[in-house]
Amino acid sequence: MNPETSPVTFGPIQQEMLLTAGLDYYKPTMSQLAYNQHPDAEVTFTFKNRGTQRLLDYIDPAALQQRFDDIQARGFSEEELDYLSTLTTSAEEPVFGRDYLEYLQTAELPRVTIGIEDDDLAFQATGRWDMVTFWETVVMSEVNQAYFEGMVAAEGMDLFELYEEGQRRLDEKIAVLQANPAIKFADFGTRRHFSLRWQDHVVKELLTRCPDNIIGTSNVALAQQYGIKPIGTFAHEMPMTYAGIADAEGGDIRASHNLMLRDWYDFYGADLSVALTDTYGSDFFFSDFTPEQAAAWRGLRHDSGDPIAFGEKSIAFYEANGIDPTTKTIVFSDGLDMDEIVKLHAYFKDRVQVVFGWGTTLTNDLGPKALNIVMKATHVRLPDGKEANQVKLSDNPGKHTGPEETIAAYQQLFAVPVPA
Repeated sequence: MNPETSPVTFGPIQQEMLLTAGLDYYKPTMSQLAYNQHPDAEVTFTFKNRGTQRLLDYIDPAALQQRFDDIQARGFSEEELDYLSTLTTSAEEPVFGRDYLEYLQTAELPRVTIGIEDDDLAFQATGRWDMVTFWETVVMSEVNQAYFEGMVAAEGMDLFELYEEGQRRLDEKIAVLQANPAIKFADFGTRRHFSLRWQDHVVKELLTRCPDNIIGTSNVALAQQYGIKPIGTFAHEMPMTYAGIADAEGGDIRASHNLMLRDWYDFYGADLSVALTDTYGSDFFFSDFTPEQAAAWRGLRHDSGDPIAFGEKSIAFYEANGIDPTTKTIVFSDGLDMDEIVKLHAYFKDRVQVVFGWGTTLTNDLGPKALNIVMKATHVRLPDGKEANQVKLSDNPGKHTGPEETIAAYQQLFAVPVPA
């Protein structure tokens, strides 16, 4: 790949789409529901490095803080809000209400702060839930980009040699996809990409060379740039924050999960009705998801635990409720690679509709080891001063988040009784 003729470009997004270049679509959809249902909730997001790489080895904290401050000062641009205003539902109604978009035009993002904890970088942001939520994927995107830019410079790597290796690996994936046109996936790679530039290149290559496979991207700016569907519904943050609010108010924490599902469906209807199943464990989810919800919602998203076991459990759940599983969709999105995608598609293709949310190994497969980072909602505070820690349990204990004592309490609270 000749650097002078390289197709790896990012173009005008950096200037006009500063915020949405690092934004996944489920951020504004969640923000809008928070704006309407819980405008007074204050939430703290905390970054966690699950991996072994030391971010300080390659990231300049002062430069990254300035980058965050620039994004905060800029907020949403007119172009970004104009794009969100064009998005419509299947009934040709606006996805985002005018009052909400006007709010985004004037509301200020809270500040992200960078500190040092355990000899490495620590990031945190606190603010109104409907605004602080935007920082999750933006921070992760920027941290990745700063880390790998710093690595290339510090280690004297040839960037275009990395691009060439990334292209070779991408070519291999595209060959498999071209041979399997029934495999459908969305680009979910914003949060852990090598860089915005590389993600842009990957999406452009996929749209050109295997358009039958790619159904959209979670990246808001890239969806706009290429005129493709932005993909996303809600993340663990939604049930986690509903539970935190219930906890702070002394309410029914367990019941908050289905309340969140009802609020979501009442607001967005079938269009965004893919339910994330593992916030408090999939066993609890399937005990809490009613037959009426199962019939109405389009599908389920798997994000932890054994995907085959989850798929079998989902199919059995639908069948037990008199629902034909082939009318429903499972979105697999947990650490996928090309081999896993082919395997899962072959296993389930005639039994349930299958879609993949493909992230790290799609947009950060150039040789250097990818980061394993998250930024989760960790604390909620209400106007009257009541507050609570937030917890995610997951089907993988390694993905649990929250204070140990609160995790233990939630495990007991969300335990599913075993039938006698």
